[in-house]
Amino acid sequence: MDFNGTWKVYAEENLEDFLKVVGAPQMVVKMRKDNKPVIVIVQKDKDFSCTIKTPFYTQAFTFTVGKESEVTSLDGRKIKCTVREENGKLISENDKFTSIREIQGDDMIETVTAGSVTFICRSKRISSTLHS
Repeated sequence: MDFNGTWKVYAEENLEDFLKVVGAPQMVVKMRKDNKPVIVIVQKDKDFSCTIKTPFYTQAFTFTVGKESEVTSLDGRKIKCTVREENGKLISENDKFTSIREIQGDDMIETVTAGSVTFICRSKRISSTLHS
C-alpha cells in the first residue's frame, strides 16, 4: 500500500449531491465543484500526512492507521474518526460517512458514502514523494 505522492484529481462523481447531503455551505459547493484539487500524501509506515490544495484553500491533516485522529472533511470541517487498513485500502468511518481510499493501477480512488449518496473521486499520481 503506497499512497506516497502528489495526486491530481481528474474525475469526480456526485460531488455536488454529496456536499449538500453533508451540509456544506452553498459557497463551498460552488467553489469545490469548479476546482479539482491536488492531493499530496506523505506516508511513513502507519503515519500519514495529507495536504489538499485548490486555488482557494489548502487543507492539511495527519492520521495514524489504527488511532483516532481528527481529519478534515471535503467542506473543511474537522471530524474525528479512526482510519484502518484492510486489504491495502484505507477505511475511515464515523456516524456521518464511510470513506474507502485505494490504489487501482495508476489511480487512487476514494469512495465516500454519506446517507444514500456516494461520492467517487479519481486521481492520477503526478509525482512520487521520496521518503526515508
